[in-house]
Amino acid sequence: MRILVQNKKAYHDFTIIKDYEAGVVLKGSEIKSLRMGRGNLKDSFVRIIKGELFLLGCHISLLNTTNPHFRPDEKAPRKLLMHRKEIDKLLGSVSTDGYTLVVLSLYLNSKNRLKAKIALAKGKNLHDKREALKEKQANMDAKRALAEFKRI
Repeated sequence: MRILVQNKKAYHDFTIIKDYEAGVVLKGSEIKSLRMGRGNLKDSFVRIIKGELFLLGCHISLLNTTNPHFRPDEKAPRKLLMHRKEIDKLLGSVSTDGYTLVVLSLYLNSKNRLKAKIALAKGKNLHDKREALKEKQANMDAKRALAEFKRI
């Protein structure tokens, strides 16, 4: 598994409940762009429209070598592929429980196919974000102190 693009902001802004894997429908040379690391998932999210999953807000830059007559939109909605039962479960969770669907990463699986790791998430409040940062800092300080103690 080779991770091409990550959404680090999602871990900061949301509490991840459960994650899923979905295929991504791309056009033209977008896979080459992603392999070169020219994608951005910073403000991307997933919507269920007419029973299908769509990735919105994902930016995939164009290559210089792309044919000038065929230039797909860089921020176009991209369809995600999942089984119908999984989509129905996600729709139920999103509509009744108030969860959000966010994209955590785009990666290549063992068969060299592009997959999206999407997550069912709950938004964090400001105080939750601060608490998470304090906890992360405390863990780093503890690891640093332990490493210092082992050196002595």
